[in-house]
Amino acid sequence: MSASDEQHLAGLRTYWKANQAFPSMSKLCDVVGMSSTASVFELVSRLTEAGYLTRVEGRIAPTRKFFARPLLGQVRAGVPQPESQEDVELLTIDDYLIDDPNRTVLCRVRGDSMTGAGLLDGDLVVVEKNSPTSPGNIVVAVVDGDVTVKYLRASRGKFWLEAANPDYPPIKPAGSLEILGMVVGSVRRYRR
Repeated sequence: MSASDEQHLAGLRTYWKANQAFPSMSKLCDVVGMSSTASVFELVSRLTEAGYLTRVEGRIAPTRKFFARPLLGQVRAGVPQPESQEDVELLTIDDYLIDDPNRTVLCRVRGDSMTGAGLLDGDLVVVEKNSPTSPGNIVVAVVDGDVTVKYLRASRGKFWLEAANPDYPPIKPAGSLEILGMVVGSVRRYRR
């Protein structure tokens, strides 16, 4: 893809983020900074061929590739390493974190009981509902009517919940324990 097309694609992504839709072809001229609709039609054709756009009921729409971001490879958290010369892979957060979109929900973590597991206040956890779980998994559970995120534990045939912070005691249900789903990932935003 040419540098010009990448620049136009960036303009389309910015517009989509703000509006969750694309305007008419004539208004797309302003969005991408082109003076004629013929140029916009050619751009749309190139981006469609490249897999970033598709046509749905006569209108253009984004594809998964439109939302993908470059995966620049691995980066050491220790001693710096030479920059990777590998081909850049495109990846979406959904591709990485979600196996079954129909069973996946997000929950925002509140509190500090799971800091030892790397889950901090404000993080989003990716939860797969109706997923087989076993002791040791991090789960979102309803215990005696209250929702929490904890490690699932078992002893002597009874299930209970354990925090990843020693300041919190184990939670042994007085009545009921229902597993809503297993935590399969998390997302943290550093800047707001």
